[in-house]
Amino acid sequence: MVEELTQAEAAVAACVDAPAWALTEPDLVAALDTAHRLEQRLAAVQLALVRELDGRGTAQAQGASSTAVWLRERLRLTVSAARRLVDLASALDTGAPGVRAALAGGDITVEQARVIGDTVSTVHMAAGAEAADKAVGVLVGWAGQFEPTLLRKLGTRILDHVAPEVAEAAARAALEAEARRSDRDRHVTLSELSDGRLRLSGTLDAEAGGLLRAAIDPLTAPSGPDDARSPGQRRHDALADLCRLTLRTGELPEHGGEPAQIVVTTSFDTLARQLDAGTLDAGPRLTPETVRRLACDAAILPAVLGSAGQTLDVGRQRRLITGPLRRALVLRDRGCAFPGCDRPPRWCDAHHIHHWADGGNTSLPNAVLLCGHHHRHIHHSDWTVQLSGDGHPEFIPPAWLDPDQLPRRNHYHRRT
Repeated sequence: MVEELTQAEAAVAACVDAPAWALTEPDLVAALDTAHRLEQRLAAVQLALVRELDGRGTAQAQGASSTAVWLRERLRLTVSAARRLVDLASALDTGAPGVRAALAGGDITVEQARVIGDTVSTVHMAAGAEAADKAVGVLVGWAGQFEPTLLRKLGTRILDHVAPEVAEAAARAALEAEARRSDRDRHVTLSELSDGRLRLSGTLDAEAGGLLRAAIDPLTAPSGPDDARSPGQRRHDALADLCRLTLRTGELPEHGGEPAQIVVTTSFDTLARQLDAGTLDAGPRLTPETVRRLACDAAILPAVLGSAGQTLDVGRQRRLITGPLRRALVLRDRGCAFPGCDRPPRWCDAHHIHHWADGGNTSLPNAVLLCGHHHRHIHHSDWTVQLSGDGHPEFIPPAWLDPDQLPRRNHYHRRT
């Protein structure tokens, strides 16, 4: 087998550098079909090897806690991908030889094989081996027409075709099996990138997915006709807003004996003079503008260090706009005060008009409510904010936007 696979690898390697542009269109399509079929056949071989390694206990013999963990290190897979590989290898070996044969013949894909294996396992439990064998034939035939998602949906009614007498009970069993698979496969992975950003990936079960959509969808709408953010960027910002709101509730469990919070470390000179970056407690560094913006947020605690590195302030209550002062601010502004924004108070930060780092005090005349988007905008643009003669905030646009720089107000939150 090793010799045959080595020869196959050499043949594939020779194709990598072959000029695809030289092929006629029929040959190009034929080559694609062949490459796809070869991929599935190789997957069948890989699954057989995984099953044999798992059965021999090779992973444990080499010091790994499980075959999935061993595959993660050996093949550089995620744990969830490695676990799915082990599970599919076991399923095809023990309960669905017809599926393994279809995959080895290149007639179905790995994902289709996983769907068929799951469905056949449910049929076997509900109606026995004979019905399971019939189900394999039906599902493999359907796999020639339908991609995995639709194939799984069709599979929920497979017993109507192979064992109608138990179809209703089996449909209930299939639903329960799907719930078990959903529970098994749920995961969220946070991977820190080299530049300090975080990669978020995972699979949510139906309930968690519904909760996330219900919470995040209202925040993903464009903030106005000039909102140039992509849908993905809006979802990113909505998730950040959701986290800010959750931190602000104070209902999260303690973490390491402290309330859940972000700590930004910087020197006082850095903060006051906008010199250097700050550092999150998790390690990533932030720009001076971001540090100054976070210093306004009552949900985020700045650790301000003096010239000798001693701690001068870690979230002084006299600086944070909380309690009665925040309630008074909410009564005055009613929501994000930036012109044209309709975000409610619960999504807003309390921003110091005269920055705390520049000597500004914590008082109602020196505060304004801003949503996360406009809080960032104020800190990173030429807009300015001031209180008018009647004590309400007004915003001065930059000269490039309005040469006359006429003050603007938010009219969404005005009392009727």
